[in-house]
Amino acid sequence: MKRVVVCSGGPSKEVVDFKQLPFHTDEAIFIGADRGALGLLEAGILPNEAIGDFDSLTQEEQSFMKQKIQKVTELQMEKDETDTHIAILTALEYKPEEVIVTGVTGGRLDHYEAALHDICRFQMENPTIIFTIQNNQNIIQFLPSGTHTISFDNHYKYVSFFSFGEHVKNMNLQGFLYDVEDEYINVGNAKFTSNELKDRTGTISFTAGICLMIRSSD
Repeated sequence: MKRVVVCSGGPSKEVVDFKQLPFHTDEAIFIGADRGALGLLEAGILPNEAIGDFDSLTQEEQSFMKQKIQKVTELQMEKDETDTHIAILTALEYKPEEVIVTGVTGGRLDHYEAALHDICRFQMENPTIIFTIQNNQNIIQFLPSGTHTISFDNHYKYVSFFSFGEHVKNMNLQGFLYDVEDEYINVGNAKFTSNELKDRTGTISFTAGICLMIRSSD
């Protein structure tokens, strides 16, 4: 599977431990968004690209980054899109099957909210690509209507489902500790929190809406 990892400049504790990812890092393409480029270098990973206005880096840090990374795209500070949004657009140029975004779940809540809506939009517009937001404790993914197979993961064993912007209609869960049939998730409903798979795989199906799935560990 062709994967692109976009690392943004959130707190380092919110950046996924790349050793935990279920693939070798040399099999993936890495893009650093703003300070995320420096975070990748500090993690021992040489990004394929760095993109951002780099306003969060000192001149010394910028010089270090530019010496290490071959392709650096500097953006204007005044722009409509976030550095992360533009980095995800760049990730799509690699024709990936999966895009993982990390370093966006901590720190500034406006940046997290922007990333959340970005990933939802990108997922709906590119249904053949898997988009996720990840940190060491959570995986966030948006599911369009239809049937989806969920595989057991011993690390991210808790699975929660929420509606996102639209009601989720006729939801069915099979293979979970708490299976449901023909349920309806209203916006603001949190009753489908912290479910668990009881089999190696389970399924979720629904006929309309956008489902926000969060897989979490303790």
